[in-house]
Amino acid sequence: MRKVYPYRFVPQTSYSVETIDRGRAAPDFPLRSRFFYAHDPDGRFPIALTEPAPDLTAEGLACRRGERLVFTGVSFRLPAGGALLLTGANGSGKTSLLRLLGTLIAPAAGKLVWGSAPVAADIAGYRAGLHYVGHQDGVKPGLTPRETLAFWMALRGLEASRAEPVLDAALRTFALDTVADWPCRWLSAGQRRRLALARLVAAPALIWLLDEPTSALDHDNQIRLERAIAAHRDAGGRVVVASHTPIDIGPAGVVVLDAFAPTPDHAAAG
Repeated sequence: MRKVYPYRFVPQTSYSVETIDRGRAAPDFPLRSRFFYAHDPDGRFPIALTEPAPDLTAEGLACRRGERLVFTGVSFRLPAGGALLLTGANGSGKTSLLRLLGTLIAPAAGKLVWGSAPVAADIAGYRAGLHYVGHQDGVKPGLTPRETLAFWMALRGLEASRAEPVLDAALRTFALDTVADWPCRWLSAGQRRRLALARLVAAPALIWLLDEPTSALDHDNQIRLERAIAAHRDAGGRVVVASHTPIDIGPAGVVVLDAFAPTPDHAAAG
């Protein structure tokens, strides 16, 4: 009998099959079901299940930081393969909305819904299916890039027998293979940023929350990031990007946070 793994612990097809050269995804695999697998006893090939991933829905979200109401009334739906671009002036709430979507802060009003259930009903389960890359790269200077990615993979429960090819693919995706065994304290700002982004590939998750992901990246490495985002979406993943600089994430919804600034009436009511 096959053992069925939860989606949050299983690499998506675009990395575990196509990148690692263990075979090719069958053309009849439902595109939006590629995060759900049963594995054969020998672990040779992931078999897609047909259950689709649910939508992430925001309903009337508001955010308060201290005494200040930052935004109010933000609603959207993010389906499998979907993308959302957050724009707005400094202080409009781009980072705050990402942190709210990552459950790092609670909404002042409104709610997040995963499928038909409120995210608040199972925060741990929801967090297990997302990656948040913020302004800080989260890189320990004493570890190497290889050790850093191995940590993230272990945290996601990736089987040790599969770890090395997945890790190597992540390093190649962001052109880090030549510095994979250097101490991270030797890395440039751009290399550290690429390492922070490489964990998206090394330890896949359904939802990517990216805050100014192109910071410190040159043109070639921004293209690498855009390709990774495209592959993630093609495999049914979702991405929310906050950026004040142009980035090509494909067809996407746009939330201009300036449009959700609170009115004087909202501020008085708060």
